[in-house]
Amino acid sequence: MSADELLGQLLDPGSFVSWDRPPEGPAVSPRYRQELIAAARRSGSDEAVLTGEGLLRGRPVAVIACEFAFLAGSIGVAAAERIVTAVERATERGLPLIASPTSGGTRMQEGTVAFVQMVKIAGAVAVHKAAGHPYLVYLRDPTMGGVFASWGSLGHITFAAPGALIGFLGPRVYEALYGKPFPPGVQTAENLYRNGVIDGVVPVEVFRRIAHRALSVASGSVDPRQVEPRWAEPVRNPVGATHTAAAWDAVLSTRRPGRPGIRDLLRHATQRVPLSGTGQGESDRTALLAFARFAGQPCVVFGHDRSGKAQEQTMGPAALREARRAMALAQELRLPLVLVIDTVGAALSKEAEERGLAPEIARCLADLVTLDTPTVSVLLGQGTGGGALALLPADRVLAARHGWLAPLPPEGASVIVFRDTDHAPELAAAQGIRSADLLVDGVVDRIVEEHPDAADEPVAFARRMVLTIAEELAGLRTRPVAELRDLRHARYRRIGRTGAVH
Repeated sequence: MSADELLGQLLDPGSFVSWDRPPEGPAVSPRYRQELIAAARRSGSDEAVLTGEGLLRGRPVAVIACEFAFLAGSIGVAAAERIVTAVERATERGLPLIASPTSGGTRMQEGTVAFVQMVKIAGAVAVHKAAGHPYLVYLRDPTMGGVFASWGSLGHITFAAPGALIGFLGPRVYEALYGKPFPPGVQTAENLYRNGVIDGVVPVEVFRRIAHRALSVASGSVDPRQVEPRWAEPVRNPVGATHTAAAWDAVLSTRRPGRPGIRDLLRHATQRVPLSGTGQGESDRTALLAFARFAGQPCVVFGHDRSGKAQEQTMGPAALREARRAMALAQELRLPLVLVIDTVGAALSKEAEERGLAPEIARCLADLVTLDTPTVSVLLGQGTGGGALALLPADRVLAARHGWLAPLPPEGASVIVFRDTDHAPELAAAQGIRSADLLVDGVVDRIVEEHPDAADEPVAFARRMVLTIAEELAGLRTRPVAELRDLRHARYRRIGRTGAVH
C-alpha cells in the first residue's frame, strides 16, 4: 500500500492538504544523488514520508505516512526533518497525530547521522504527547529497525496491518550476521499482538473506525447526546444502611458464575476501543483495558476481567504493568481513569515473584495516589489481596452492595489464624470486609445496590453501575486536578485514624 493509497482510505475524500516542502538534506555523493532521483521517479514522491492534515470522519487530524517505494521507506536527514516539522506543527496547532510507518529503518547511504535522527523524532513525539495531544500509530508491511524502535512504538494506541513484518533486526541481516535464519513467525503483526506489544491487527478501513472512536474519547469532551436525562435512583448510604448481607454471604454472592463483570459494564458504554497488553511484550488475560464513554463521559477503563477468573488465572505482574499503562494513558491524554476491582488475587508463583509482582503493586499504589487526573475505583465483586489494593486509591470509590475487600480470601485468613478453613465465615465478619463496613471506615464513598443480587439482575445492575460511574465522573470534572490529588493523599492519610475497629 502506497502512502497515497493509505491516505485515501484513512481520510475523508479530498480532505488531505500536504505540509511538505522540497526536502533539504546533507551533501550527497553523485551516486547517492542518482539513487534519490531514481527513487523519486519510481515512487512518485520526493521523499520517504508524506505529511499533512486532513479530516477523519470530519475531525481534523495531522498525518505522517511512509512511502516504501522511496528507498524502502528508509529515514535519512531530510525525511526525519520532515517528520519532526510535522509533529511540531501538529503540537502547535493542537491536532491529534496519526503516523503510519512502513520502512526498512535507517537510510544506510547517510550512515550514523541518519541513525541519530531517530532521537529527535522520538523527542518531538514525546513533546506532542506531553502536551496532551493523541498520537495514534498504524504499522504497515514492513516496519523495521530504528523506525519501529522510535516513532513506530510510541503511540497511545498501536495497530498494524494484517500479515505485516514488524521487528527490530531484519531477518536477512540476522541470517547474514549469525549464519542461520531468524525463527519464523516471530516478527509478524499477529505474534506481536498475541504478546502484548501492539493493540490489534486490522485492515486500514477498520483502523479508520477505531481511530475515530479513540479520538472521540481522547478529545475529553462530554457527548451531550449520550448523557442520560435522569440518573439512576440516588444512593444516599446513611451509616447503618439496611439490606446488608452477612460478610460470608457477600463473599459467596461475588463468586456466583452469573455475576456481571467489567465486560458487562462496557456493554453499556459507547465508543469503546479495547486495547491489549502493556505495549512492552506482556499481556494478561485476567485484565481488560479500553477507551470508552459512560453516559457521554470519556475515560480510560482498566480492570479485572471476571470472565477469565479461574483460580489458576490469578493476576500477575503483566496485569499490573498494564494497569500502569492505563494510568499513563489517562494522565497523558488528560482523561479520567476508571478502575474496576474484581479479582481472586495476585499470582502466587515462582514466575510472579521473579518478574516483580510486589514492586508492581507498590508502583501502582504510588502512581494512583499521585496521578494528575480524576480517578474512580469500583469494587465490583471480589477484592482479594494486593492485586485489588493496587487499583483502589481513587478520588471516589464505589462498591457493589456485595463487593468486599480483604488482605486474603477469608479461607486464607482462617488458615493463618486457626490453621484451618472452617473459620472463614467468622474471619470475614471480624475483618470488616463488607461494603457497609468499608463505607463506615472511609474506604468506600458510595454503595450501588443489588436487588437482591447482581447475578439475578445482571443487565439492570450493570446499567445502574455505569450511570453511577458517569455521575461521579461528571462531578470530578468540576474540580481542579491539583486539588483532587491533594485530597486523595489526605484521604488515605486519615483512614484508620478515626475509623471503627473490627
